[in-house]
Amino acid sequence: MQMPRTIGELKASHYSQARLTKRSIKDEMRENLIGKLERREAIFPGIVGYDDSAIPQIVNAILSRHNLILLGLRGQAKSRILREMVGLLDEWMPAIAGCEINDNPYSPICKSCRLTLAEHGDDTPVTFISRDMRYVEKLATPDVTIADLIGDLDPIKAARGGHLLSDELTIHYGLLPRANRGIFAINELPDLAGKVQVGLFNIMQEGDVQIKGYPIRMPLDVMLVFSANPEDYTARGKIITPLKDRIGSEIHTHYPATLEEGMEITRQEAWLGRDSQKIYLPDFIMRAVEQIAFEARKDQRVDKRSGVSQRLPISVIENVLSNAERRRLATGEETVVPRISDIYAALPSITGKLELEYEGEQRGATAVARDIIRAAVCKTFEEYFDHIDCSAIVSWFDDGGTLRVSDSDSADLCLKGFRRVGGLLNAAAESGLASKSQPAVMVAVCELLLEGLHAQKKISRSDERGYTAAKREPRRQEYESFNRSRRIN
Repeated sequence: MQMPRTIGELKASHYSQARLTKRSIKDEMRENLIGKLERREAIFPGIVGYDDSAIPQIVNAILSRHNLILLGLRGQAKSRILREMVGLLDEWMPAIAGCEINDNPYSPICKSCRLTLAEHGDDTPVTFISRDMRYVEKLATPDVTIADLIGDLDPIKAARGGHLLSDELTIHYGLLPRANRGIFAINELPDLAGKVQVGLFNIMQEGDVQIKGYPIRMPLDVMLVFSANPEDYTARGKIITPLKDRIGSEIHTHYPATLEEGMEITRQEAWLGRDSQKIYLPDFIMRAVEQIAFEARKDQRVDKRSGVSQRLPISVIENVLSNAERRRLATGEETVVPRISDIYAALPSITGKLELEYEGEQRGATAVARDIIRAAVCKTFEEYFDHIDCSAIVSWFDDGGTLRVSDSDSADLCLKGFRRVGGLLNAAAESGLASKSQPAVMVAVCELLLEGLHAQKKISRSDERGYTAAKREPRRQEYESFNRSRRIN
């Protein structure tokens, strides 16, 4: 269907004057949201874990025609939620062609459009703006000025056009007027200087802006949405109280509540398809990687105020796959199958994402990350091997057995070493995680088993000697030696 090209054609179409004039951006979003709810459609596709928390609150805010703010730690999908609000806008919106602020063809607010309409009448050209172009986003930084957001008077425009500086035709519009009839988002709101936050008062309460003190009233139609880290209130800056008072709804986001939700997010966001290569990603590897984030969030050495972003498991699983891919290229194996040793090889994707407390800084980021990986593997091991007797494996090491494996060894080479460990392959097969026809997966299961026993301190591991018998305290060793000698006598 051909779109109307002039205001005259627009009047003859289904874009009625009453509807376009009386229906604000918030009315439009409310109406489209109601339609989605009635059709049982997903409001924010791809957003996982907020179905019973943040999303119902956002729905209530939009139904109430509120400006809103999302408060949460880093990596909680705040910006993504704001951007997906575009889906609540009409697919196309008519505007006067060439207008910088997307003026309504039936009731323009900028002087340039009013003059054009007075001169050309129904022959005034119109254009149609897609919903994606109606979203304007600004990352708040301390150097953002009122002119950036609201606008400024342009002396060059005044000189070229022969206008007074107070004339509306001399205005250079900022981001906020350019978001007219759309959504204007400000990320990290506390970083915005207090005097600039004051500049948002009028548009939020009275619906207009003034530029450089001249009495130029511009009744903008904008949906204002914000995001912020609650800790920023006392760190880099704060949201001034009068501005908070004008924000209709304050909605708190959070990290995934369950491991399954976290895994779903990570699978969705991580780059797991590697150029059509044969990749097999065992579920227990995915769980172990996701568990790292959960363990880090409760570790006392990690700063709780900073949080542990959901980007951590996403980056880790990508690095894990890359290390497995590197091994496949070196050994010539057909399939990329990650192992527990690949998780340790992904340390660089963990250390940079942890803000440490004093105790953690003293120990070092790498050591803390290793401890967190060990705790995550231990939880995963307990989930899969809690019902399996591993005493034969521990006894083999207690009797003096040692085993060294490397993340660069092929599956065949690893299996050759694993066969020497009494009960190891049997326990791995009993778990049901792999069969003998899947040697690469069997190696990954065996590594999970060995690392889990190490995490439980039933066996020991070092970079020099590999897996060995558990290190016992000297007094305990003396006590056991005394008992053995007494039994012999």
